Amino acid sequence: MASIMTQAQNGKAITEKTTFSRTTSVSTTMKADPAIIWKLLTNASDFPRWNTTVISIDGKIATGEKIKLKSTLAPKRTFKLKIKDIEPQKSLTWGDGQGNRVYSLKMGDNGNTVFNMTEKIGGFMFPLYAKHIPSFDQSFEQFAADLKKEAESIEAIKK
Repeated sequence: MASIMTQAQNGKAITEKTTFSRTTSVSTTMKADPAIIWKLLTNASDFPRWNTTVISIDGKIATGEKIKLKSTLAPKRTFKLKIKDIEPQKSLTWGDGQGNRVYSLKMGDNGNTVFNMTEKIGGFMFPLYAKHIPSFDQSFEQFAADLKKEAESIEAIKK
């Protein structure tokens, strides 16, 4: 997965496929403090305001909690996800039995923050339903662009 994370830069998503899984990743550098980005990523009810890829998120983003997410990628489906791991201002992992999404933040140069989002889906039965799952590339790129725009707007107001 390290290779896909290094390749997915400047807001351009990269997807790697195998017989039993698919991994999509996007990475971008933001001129914003990690605390600002973290607050956006962990405030479930606020997601639809700034993120055009999310219709709604019900629940609390905290370790062990469950959320219900509706995405523009599959608007008729509600994804029931568990918050699996949180390391404040560094990483957040949520997922279900078919995959995990990991958000990570790292300090970059000149006070910038590098944001990465990677989702791996799959399993033994993956080949049977893989063709029915749409590409995540455009949605990931839009998610990263929306997050960058909102975080940098908040950062600019802060200064």
